[in-house]
Amino acid sequence: MPDLSHGDDAVAVNALRSAVMRLSRRLKHQRVDESLSPTEMSVLGTLARCGSATPGELARKEHVQPPSMTRIVALLEAKGLVRLEPHPEDRRQKVVTPTETAEAMLEESRRKRNAWLAGLVEHLDEDEWERLRAAAPVLEKLAHL
Repeated sequence: MPDLSHGDDAVAVNALRSAVMRLSRRLKHQRVDESLSPTEMSVLGTLARCGSATPGELARKEHVQPPSMTRIVALLEAKGLVRLEPHPEDRRQKVVTPTETAEAMLEESRRKRNAWLAGLVEHLDEDEWERLRAAAPVLEKLAHL
């Protein structure tokens, strides 16, 4: 295991953190619908990736408190981007499902962000691109830990 407290490993961790944060901020500006907050977009992305979920499950996945998720889901429902359906096993709960409008908006957002990122990648040489492609699964793993 690398020693992340000092030396080259600590420098690498700092550079990774800084680069990921800057790139993330720039990607957030490539939104299709400016009326949605980054949190609302994240919830829609989670629903698209993981499927329908209860507000409690969404709160856990998004690392927010359940009352906050209840508000977010209500905003998304008011915008016609999710619908609440009865839970199949627990009548006290609801299941949040994205609408076709949300799915189309997410697809357009992905297309726009992918195109923007592809434009950046064109500035890399073959070796840099190969290393970035190899790093993508590792970054994906870190994002879901």
